[in-house]
Amino acid sequence: GVRDVLFLYEENRCSMTYMYEYPEYLKIKLPKKTARRYPAYELYLYGEGNYAEENKNLLLTGIPVLFLPGNAGSYKQVRSLGSIALRKAEDVDFKYHFNFFSVNFNEELVALYGGSLQRQTKFVHECIKVILKLYRDREFAPTSVAIVGHSMGGLVARALFTLKNFKPELINLLITQATPHIAPVMPLDRYLTDFYTAVNNNWILKAQDLRNLTTLSVAGGFRDYQVRSGLAFLPRLSRHDSALSVVTSAVPRAWASTDHLSIVWCKELILATIRAFFDLIDENTRQITNDPKKRMSVLNHHFVRHPAKIFEENPDTFMELTGAFMWITVKASKWTYSVYNDSDGKYFTFPLASHRKSYSHVYCANSMLDTSSWIYGCMNSNSSKCLEATDLSWRVELLPTTKVIILKLQDYPSLSHVVIQVPPTAGNKYTLGCEFFKEDSRTVQLPVTHLFSFGLSSSKILLNSTGLLYNVQLQHFNRIYQAFKIYIESHCQSLKERKPSVYRLHIPWSHEDSIIVAKVPSFTEISAKLHIAQPQNDNSVPELNIYSSSDCQYEVSNTNLFYSCYPYILVFQIIRFHAGALPVYVVSNILLTYGGQLGTLIATGQCSDFSLELVRTAKPYKVEPLISIVVFLQRFHWFRETWESLLLPEVDAAELSSQDAWFPLVSLILFLFGTGIAYWSGVFFSTSLRLFSSLWLTLIRPTVLHKDNKLVTPRRLCEVSSLALVSWTTCGAFAVFIVYLQYLFKKPVHVFMTFAFYFQDSDHSKETSQNSSILTVKNQSSMDSTSKATQSLSNSTATAEAVNSLKMHVTILNLFTWIVLLNLPSLIYWLKNLRYSVRLDPDPCRSTAVILVCILEILMNSSTSEVKSSKLLKIAAKIPLPLSVAMLAFGGMHLYKVPHFVTFTLLLHLLCCIV
Repeated sequence: GVRDVLFLYEENRCSMTYMYEYPEYLKIKLPKKTARRYPAYELYLYGEGNYAEENKNLLLTGIPVLFLPGNAGSYKQVRSLGSIALRKAEDVDFKYHFNFFSVNFNEELVALYGGSLQRQTKFVHECIKVILKLYRDREFAPTSVAIVGHSMGGLVARALFTLKNFKPELINLLITQATPHIAPVMPLDRYLTDFYTAVNNNWILKAQDLRNLTTLSVAGGFRDYQVRSGLAFLPRLSRHDSALSVVTSAVPRAWASTDHLSIVWCKELILATIRAFFDLIDENTRQITNDPKKRMSVLNHHFVRHPAKIFEENPDTFMELTGAFMWITVKASKWTYSVYNDSDGKYFTFPLASHRKSYSHVYCANSMLDTSSWIYGCMNSNSSKCLEATDLSWRVELLPTTKVIILKLQDYPSLSHVVIQVPPTAGNKYTLGCEFFKEDSRTVQLPVTHLFSFGLSSSKILLNSTGLLYNVQLQHFNRIYQAFKIYIESHCQSLKERKPSVYRLHIPWSHEDSIIVAKVPSFTEISAKLHIAQPQNDNSVPELNIYSSSDCQYEVSNTNLFYSCYPYILVFQIIRFHAGALPVYVVSNILLTYGGQLGTLIATGQCSDFSLELVRTAKPYKVEPLISIVVFLQRFHWFRETWESLLLPEVDAAELSSQDAWFPLVSLILFLFGTGIAYWSGVFFSTSLRLFSSLWLTLIRPTVLHKDNKLVTPRRLCEVSSLALVSWTTCGAFAVFIVYLQYLFKKPVHVFMTFAFYFQDSDHSKETSQNSSILTVKNQSSMDSTSKATQSLSNSTATAEAVNSLKMHVTILNLFTWIVLLNLPSLIYWLKNLRYSVRLDPDPCRSTAVILVCILEILMNSSTSEVKSSKLLKIAAKIPLPLSVAMLAFGGMHLYKVPHFVTFTLLLHLLCCIV
């Protein structure tokens, strides 16, 4: 499953964007107050060559666009947009041009640490005010700024509308690239989830305040494994008339999936973006138009359905067909024409009266991919010529190798003829084709593999017709857990050269189509997977559109036999949608194992091995049924009211179900994944400790290893106070990391070294006793046999106690390791910004770190002998099970809650050592 997500996707079909002159970044001077408040952030203006030199005095006359980088992103990523926009401006002799600004966020890890998101948002607000001041007193001074945000930069742009003093009219266009709008990819702290909640609630509840804003969200498709495309779709309740979400694989003239970084430099996508920017310009104001309808029309033109024509706001629908062209009437229901070096222009007319009774649609295709009009509708024509016609070219759709149009005859009752224009050509070779057909005859239903097919089901259809278009409806393909392969095999009657076939997987409820161009004859494989599930009120059916070659036969089949077995498909989708929740399931398994070890300590007085106890104790039926029952009951109003009255948060599985991102067996499979990861990480951890201890003992060779039996000492209290102070004044994750290293060396490594040292010392003693055996025969014979037995029993008891303590400490360290990993992003963020501030503010783990420091400084000196005699041991052994259930219920979408559950468990263990 991991291999499929990370490696098995389409090849990179994007071209690299190159600069034709050396890129330069001019730093914009910020007000002193702003620079002092945000010392780590900067604002730059992009330029190249002479253009950069002219802008050094900041006498700007263009249209301002602000680029916001994302997680660990660089302000220099603006160069692809800025460079292509500059080349485009040169093409129009700088009649219009754009000034691209970029913010330097110091490459902060805002996708993993949410504490700086609010600070970034406020800084962008200040940048917008600075940018607009640069244009003050200009003839065409802008009143708003367009924003392009990559990854988390897009979310920061949306968060501007949550600021109290922000004026919504300052932004009229927002384009986001691979931005996770719905939820964070890894919800590692509450600042991140709270930020998302505030932004999305504001987006939905205050839609009227955003009526001036037009938003386009572009997702990367399956190549982007960092941010899955389902997260990049804007919230469904947002204003549909001014918000648009698309996947790059469906963007006209791009038709390619992009990874998380290539989306900022993919030439095909950047060209579409810059063309849209120039089409958005109002000739009167020389700025981006204030008309929301025009903005949406432009975005739909370039990102949804391109008619293979240059955008016009109000195109001429009626026009005269002039010129000394030959008029040819075509009465056949199917027609193809090849054009090569035609010196005379032609008009081909297709009378509709004779076809209306027999056919429902007409389909035409043209392989000449220019932007001129070529198909018209003639009204009330009684002669062989048509003097006035409707330009139907605006209803054409551009595909990779052809442009096509499908007209439903019933929708055009006033048309008498369809006219196709073939202008004179010089050296151009292209083909045209038209056919009339009944919709039922070209629509075929193909049942797809279902949830419980277990890889054994498949369907196959044979398209024997010689038509130019087929629509294969994929029945019951509407859930994200469905993933299968579609195979298309084409056979042709003759071996003559043909234009390639185009296959399009069309998802009607979202703009996530994928298009493949295939040679004829060929065998083509298409991966069918969804980014978002079908909405509840939507009855549309996904289709496979086959734009075929004439005289060819197509065989279409769908099967998941390619995957060898059904679970592989399910695993792929689970990894893709829920890999971020795996830490919760791993920690849950370790908690169950910890509870089992305490249970065996009560029953036998011995602590069981981690791996053996994991196999025995970590069973999904202990935790899964209760969560499933709660999710089921939350469908009922009375249960939801009771649940809310108890002030309990919503179960994560119920929330995911409402987003159509939860499907059968997912929690069970994730739990099994967690069991496997916990098992092998435990084996690796124990082995690493043994090797490190042996290496350390070899290098250091201590003569004596001290043992400290006291839980609390003045020195230990001093260490606790120092680390708590470090946690409160600097970074909580830093203090946690120090305690982790201290615990790691002081207990398990120390115990392993003790064993090694003991055995080395025993070997040395044995050798010494052999050398001096003659001198000590009389003394040895006089030793008391009773004292020998007592000493032997004491040694074996001490050894067994040390082994039990080691096993328990290894399990505690396993739990603690995951706390360190979950807090690592805030530690990295703090280290990176240490030159600006010693204290991390806000710190998501400050209070938790203080508690953990106090607990672990004492626990690292504890042993199982203290725990076995505790009155709280039975309670401590039973608590991990309900904690595991609660963790799975509330921690999957809130990873920052996991340390709280672990901290509570360790606190109980500490109390067992004391009470």
